[in-house]
Amino acid sequence: MGPLANLRVIELVGLGPGPFVGMMLADMGAEVIVVDRQGNGEAPQLKRDIHRRGKKSILLDLKSGEDRETLLQLCEVSDVIFEGYRPGVAEKLGIGPEDCLARNPALVYGRMTGWGQTGPLATSAGHDINYISIVGALHAMGHADRPPTPPLNLLGDYAGAMFMAFGIVSAVLSARQTGRGQVVDTAMTDSVNAMMGLFYSAKDTGIWGQQREANFLDGGAHYYRVYETADGKYMSLGAIEPKFMKLFLQLAELPETLLQEHGSPVRWPELREVIGARFKQQTQEQWRAIFDGTDACVAPVIPFWEAHQHPHNVAREAFVELEDMVQPAPAPKFSATPGSAGLRPEPGQHQQEVLALIGR
Repeated sequence: MGPLANLRVIELVGLGPGPFVGMMLADMGAEVIVVDRQGNGEAPQLKRDIHRRGKKSILLDLKSGEDRETLLQLCEVSDVIFEGYRPGVAEKLGIGPEDCLARNPALVYGRMTGWGQTGPLATSAGHDINYISIVGALHAMGHADRPPTPPLNLLGDYAGAMFMAFGIVSAVLSARQTGRGQVVDTAMTDSVNAMMGLFYSAKDTGIWGQQREANFLDGGAHYYRVYETADGKYMSLGAIEPKFMKLFLQLAELPETLLQEHGSPVRWPELREVIGARFKQQTQEQWRAIFDGTDACVAPVIPFWEAHQHPHNVAREAFVELEDMVQPAPAPKFSATPGSAGLRPEPGQHQQEVLALIGR
């Protein structure tokens, strides 16, 4: 019984960020009914899709008039429906916002795409790397002497999905107050753009330059950077504030004179060399023994498949094991109505249970 226990959501099955939205809502207790396609359940390249956990599944052919009517009737008894089709596809199927809200005026209709529902690129294909390109995020990432480095697909796809989940919950709150539903148009470009506010402020202040790897949060500063250790592993240093950098220098047995001109970009290349050479003198485990639990803002860089073993993640119960698979636990944590991770449904597993909601 999580904080969204009284929410019923219809998810029109898609790939990646769409199912992630549904997982976030299901983890928080929402009843998420995923509409699987006939003969096309989970993404074929995934043996087990974590994003399906905690949901119910029904199989519908949305090109069929009978199944389309079933979906519209489900909208009558649901709070939310969301899809990730290209603009216009849902309308052609007869399940667009007008069709669904006609059945339930309080319904929230979520739409998530890379480019959004409007604009010259709206109907074009694209992926995360493209979406973060046109809002300036990708240009700022990576080394100065190499092309920009994609941050996996976390920034466009999955940060965009979190904006979608936020938009859905916001619209549900509004609908419950006013009785009026609405369309939530979530573009990954808009979502990433909204997260770039700090860098516009920094540029306006004159503390962010146009060169990549020359700024205080892009690896340019010696105090905010990843360094290699003696065993070929890495440690992250994030001692932005001088008081934390002072402690780092003490624990690393480096001279405090390196703290001089801490914020001066002119000295950063020199300081990166000095600190880099020091990190290479010991292994990652040796550095962990020195820095763990201190205010020096140093942490080991570990592979995600080992993250569940880190003592902090263990203490936080940051991972769960379901169906013999270690996976991230629901987040955030709630004191009174905690979320929980449920099992993954097989396509069509809840057909009769879901149809019973509309008297079938």
